[in-house]
Amino acid sequence: MTLKIDMHAHFFPPITRQEAAALDPVDAPWLRRDGDGSTGQIMAGDRPFRPVDATLWDPALRVEQMDRHGVDLQILCATPVMFGYAYPARAAADWAARMNDLALEHCAFAPDRLKALAQVPLQDLELACREASRARAAGHLGVQIGNHVGPRDLDDDTLVQFLVHCADEGIPVLVHPWDMMTDGRMKRWMLPWLVAMPAETQLGILSLILSGAFERIPRSLKLCFAHGGGSFAFLLGRVDNAWRHRDIVRQDCPQPPSSYTDRFYVDSAVFDPRSLRLLIDVMGEDRVLLGSDYPYPLGEQEVGRLVSNSDLLPAVRHKILSANTQTFFGLDR
Repeated sequence: MTLKIDMHAHFFPPITRQEAAALDPVDAPWLRRDGDGSTGQIMAGDRPFRPVDATLWDPALRVEQMDRHGVDLQILCATPVMFGYAYPARAAADWAARMNDLALEHCAFAPDRLKALAQVPLQDLELACREASRARAAGHLGVQIGNHVGPRDLDDDTLVQFLVHCADEGIPVLVHPWDMMTDGRMKRWMLPWLVAMPAETQLGILSLILSGAFERIPRSLKLCFAHGGGSFAFLLGRVDNAWRHRDIVRQDCPQPPSSYTDRFYVDSAVFDPRSLRLLIDVMGEDRVLLGSDYPYPLGEQEVGRLVSNSDLLPAVRHKILSANTQTFFGLDR
């Protein structure tokens, strides 16, 4: 029987505003639980950020839903508002360590069913490398990072050095879009999540490819981009065409952009069988991992349904549902 491993799921611990004040007393994220505690709000200081329910912080409820969806193992990571990249590095490092310890406490409820990815203070290279290594030794399977730190994209030298550190230490990396680009025009209908978030992911991938950063990063790095790589697969032909015909596009990139798809992985959170087929065609059947974005409304509501109900060959479904993730994280089969 094929296992089902969801490698892209989120959590948010039940931290109080007083605890969050250690990061920042004005805007740091915390959890306000409402009524009987089954629902709540992620808060940013005084401001509501997102309505949520107890699946984010209650591991018993999480495992119950995993059973309902037939998920054998879930790999959870921070809700990106937890990253803390805008705050002083030392405070962010202490915050990341605390959040990472809370993630392991969450997973300890069912250690054979729940695993975690750590967050790091990515604004400071030394502190980020130190926390990535500490968290890995403590039991995290890898790290999750945002696709940028302020104006610095993944081709920034310090971020490339962090990826080199992860390659050298054997620490898998999940890149998640966050803090989406917008000048205020995408005000309604969740357009920043529907338009800018896929663009942020493509920006992260192309910044590594076109800058030549992949030439400096060891091939041993296990690197995955969330949400199916955003708009990358659909627009790769446009990028290759630009590389062939415009020297400014290829000035730092020695090979066609499409030749770099063996340097990273993507998850399967694309929600449409046609998109899944394209993604597999572009990335290859060994480079797509089951990821749901659980438990958020924009995630897959029945984890694994798209892949399980697809017309893919059984061997390909098996790879995406579990085998590729086992390879990526070095899990026992």
